[in-house]
Amino acid sequence: MTSHPSAAGSAGLAGLRPRLPSPLVELPDERFARHGVRLLLKRDDLIHPELPGNKWRKLAPNLEAAAGAGRRTLLTFGGAYSNHLRATAAAGRLLGFATVGVVRGEELADRPLNPSLRYCAASGMRLLFTDRATYRRKTEPEVLAGLVERAGGDCFVVPEGGSNGAAVLGCAELGRELRGMADVVGVACGTGGTLAGLAAGLGEGQRAIGFPVLKGGFLGAEVERLQEEAFGGRRGTWRLDERFHCGGYARTSPALDAFADDFTARHGLPLERLYVAKMLYGLTTLTEEGAFPRGTTAVAVITGAP
Repeated sequence: MTSHPSAAGSAGLAGLRPRLPSPLVELPDERFARHGVRLLLKRDDLIHPELPGNKWRKLAPNLEAAAGAGRRTLLTFGGAYSNHLRATAAAGRLLGFATVGVVRGEELADRPLNPSLRYCAASGMRLLFTDRATYRRKTEPEVLAGLVERAGGDCFVVPEGGSNGAAVLGCAELGRELRGMADVVGVACGTGGTLAGLAAGLGEGQRAIGFPVLKGGFLGAEVERLQEEAFGGRRGTWRLDERFHCGGYARTSPALDAFADDFTARHGLPLERLYVAKMLYGLTTLTEEGAFPRGTTAVAVITGAP
């Protein structure tokens, strides 16, 4: 389905028929049960087949803002395997926006496109490959202005990963959907926007745990910055557990692969490895370490499919 950008606000997004609130299902697992912990899955991966999970929640308010500003082109950023680039490309195709993706790694321009970038191109996204030094400086006004000029000007800029104040407000709805449903909620973290909104939307007595998929220890400050942008200060009860990045972004480990294979064998649910598996690995480990008192209800947010 395609609509004109001027119609791509709330009405246009509703026309995509997102499944909201996303399903919340109990998953019996003996590793949790023997510690008296009940495990639920928040199936945000089922919101929309091409805009799943936190990608929908973060993109929707930005798409509405772009439409409201009369902008016909979305400019955003990502690596060669970015789920955010894929989701933005799909949104553009479905809603009639032009899309431009700034891709980290100038050397990729001369190589065959990988499946993720092929999907973006097939969805109509124009790919601009840039060297890694420039990419690191992409938020600097002069550098960003140059990228916008390369894209043709008059773009609505969506940050890498889609995380900004508008996205955080969108993700707060995830927390509100879980009020009264859980004691602790686990979510994988890339750029921090989902955790920032989730924690703010949860109710009193609930807490969120973010599991960063990148190493570096920078994410706590970024979550606080995003909450400051969205709400004027820190909101909700949240913390990070930095132990489960498995070497960094887009990396796995033998232990993670074994966990994911075992989880699929137990429950028949294939896990997305770069985000979801790391989060569930962390939540399971914390449970087995005795981090949660008996009687705890834990929710794992499934943000994407394999």
